[in-house]
Amino acid sequence: MTRICVAIICLLKLASMLRADEPPNVVLIVSDDQGWRDYSLIGHPAVQTPHIDRLASESLVYTRGYVPDSLCRPSLASILTGHYPHRHRITGNDPQMHGDLAKRPKGEALKSPEYAQLRTRYSQCIDEFPKLPSALHAHLGYVSLQTGKWWERSYTHGGFSHGMSHGETGQGGRHGDEGLAIGRQGLKPIEEFIDSAARDRKPFLVWYAPMLPHTPHTPPQRLLEKYIAKTPHLPMAKYWAMCEWFDETVGELLSVLEKRDLTRNTIVVYVTDNGWVQTTEPEGGSSGDARGKRSQYDGGIRTPIMIRWPGHVEPRRDETHLASSIDLFPTILAAVGVEDPSLRDSLPGVNLLDEQQVSARSRIFGEIYEHDVYDIERPAASLRFRWVVDGDWKLIVPHAEREPDALTELYHISEDPDEERNLAESEPDRVAQLRHSLDAWWTPE
Repeated sequence: MTRICVAIICLLKLASMLRADEPPNVVLIVSDDQGWRDYSLIGHPAVQTPHIDRLASESLVYTRGYVPDSLCRPSLASILTGHYPHRHRITGNDPQMHGDLAKRPKGEALKSPEYAQLRTRYSQCIDEFPKLPSALHAHLGYVSLQTGKWWERSYTHGGFSHGMSHGETGQGGRHGDEGLAIGRQGLKPIEEFIDSAARDRKPFLVWYAPMLPHTPHTPPQRLLEKYIAKTPHLPMAKYWAMCEWFDETVGELLSVLEKRDLTRNTIVVYVTDNGWVQTTEPEGGSSGDARGKRSQYDGGIRTPIMIRWPGHVEPRRDETHLASSIDLFPTILAAVGVEDPSLRDSLPGVNLLDEQQVSARSRIFGEIYEHDVYDIERPAASLRFRWVVDGDWKLIVPHAEREPDALTELYHISEDPDEERNLAESEPDRVAQLRHSLDAWWTPE
């Protein structure tokens, strides 16, 4: 072996050692309005998601993952802050109009300076909380990129160093303006950001939250034709095609990492902001079926949660233990090596890579609110339901202020995954036990 070959091998080994000492990059993939069963990896009979299937085969997958609320804005705010909606107070998508605002024509009121001020005040609810991007920057110098759906003024208010939505002025569209082009119009901003981070030798966080498979359901014709052959219902075909279109963009994103030799030193996390149940009716509405998005049922709150980190996380499928999007903040902190007890102890979630923590927790919780927020300072004013999952059991408790006629519901979800048989009357002791745990978690004022 020549001296030149030996030198090259030594340099490669040194580069590998240096890279191993660097904090891992983080890519957070957030699907938008996708049912928890609408993947081929979960066994859907029609939807094909080969790229997400591959990601799952290389990941720790919690098939019993949940989000605390089945609406995008509070769900995203919970991922960003690591706290429940009743804590960060982003409980709905929009603040409701009161007083003089409510008396104006809606179009005029929405464009008024008064409503803009109300929206700003609502968005400021997250300002008092550490955010995942800023925590990574403060402790380890990460740079971060926001793409896709984004509600909270400028991306800088979410702690991101770079972003597509709202720019520095915070005057963009309702939930994302330019950022919503990501995925539907390619991934160039992500590629440019990653290349810039590499030049600056900075670890990075990418927030990839494309408006996919969210409405408008406008898939490429080639995919629509594929699914039209699988169902007589055009709305269903469009939705299924959107799921595969989103899957293709996930494949493109993973390819971006592979081409730059970043796969081994990048943690990829997958979650859905909320579920979806597609209707077969042409006029199904933007919220889909009533048991999907915005509902208290698994069709609205359940999601697979995946974590891929080659060489560090053993790929396996966990169909027993519970996971929540609340857990992503502490999981990522622990994985990248942020050691800040005051920050960690303030977060209610667990580290999903710590088997002992995951096994020790038997219950997860959540809350369902109105779309429009009645009182920014009092989450209970907009509360409809609280829920708890404990092992195979799920309890749903209506909040009397908003749902005076609703019943308490109890389901054995492993035997009844569609939540069709309410067992509350036949299991009063179990209802009482779970209700006690729910009240101990949060009792609305």
